[in-house]
Amino acid sequence: MQPAVLLSLLLLVLVCAAFAARWALRRRRQVRAVRRAARPLRHPIVLAHGVLGFDALELGGKRHEYFRGIPAHLRTLGCDVHLVQVPPVGSVAERAEALSRAVRSLDAERVHIIAHSMGGLDARYAISRLGLASRVASLTTIGTPHHGTPLADLGTDLLGEKLGLRRLAGALRVGTDAFYALTTARMLAFNAEVPDVRGVAYGSYVAAFESASRALHPLLAPGYLYLSRRAGPNDGLVPASSQRWGEVLGTVEADHWAQVGWGSRFDAPALYAALFAQLQQRRE
Repeated sequence: MQPAVLLSLLLLVLVCAAFAARWALRRRRQVRAVRRAARPLRHPIVLAHGVLGFDALELGGKRHEYFRGIPAHLRTLGCDVHLVQVPPVGSVAERAEALSRAVRSLDAERVHIIAHSMGGLDARYAISRLGLASRVASLTTIGTPHHGTPLADLGTDLLGEKLGLRRLAGALRVGTDAFYALTTARMLAFNAEVPDVRGVAYGSYVAAFESASRALHPLLAPGYLYLSRRAGPNDGLVPASSQRWGEVLGTVEADHWAQVGWGSRFDAPALYAALFAQLQQRRE
């Protein structure tokens, strides 16, 4: 066999060996990562929904979850997950009471609450005003209007008051407290009356678009444009500046609905898996 051929074969064997070694190393790292991810949290996770939300419902013979595909994904990581149902359009106090009862009913010393939208306000109220702090290790909010949203200001003033829909809703016994609770004025008072509690780790994820994006749901586009002029980057319903509370754990480009899995251009389960990993690192 010619020396040149032997040299070529030798180089080929070395290249193959290098690729095999690299693949084996990468595989070991992946296995270690999976094993780390599979390590259970010390406390279970409670998912708290926002306004007009639900835990799960049946439509057309199919089961739909508010946190779409997220509980199942977290369970594959070894996480104990609980969904709670609170009054969809109740006041913060009413919703917080329901959340508090649900958490106290669990066979767990403490829990990690992950709350979307108004659910974050419910959790803050329950922790601060209803004595739930001893049962909560951490609260992480996603897309929560901690400082209100100008859309609530506009909607309650124009639709609720000037067009009289609030009186009509009252006559029909349809609650509107949830929408009025999200105004910027109401949240200013809320934040003064509902302080954080020492011993509970508060964190938030901020979701917003800096500019118009195809990833934004078309139905949220009008709200996005209005908020962009009034408050800057937003998720179609809540300004980014209103979503920050406690430690900002991350920022993502996702509209308000995609944050809980109701969108095709954003991987919501991956977001919650990343949050799960952050909770593991805290070891609380």
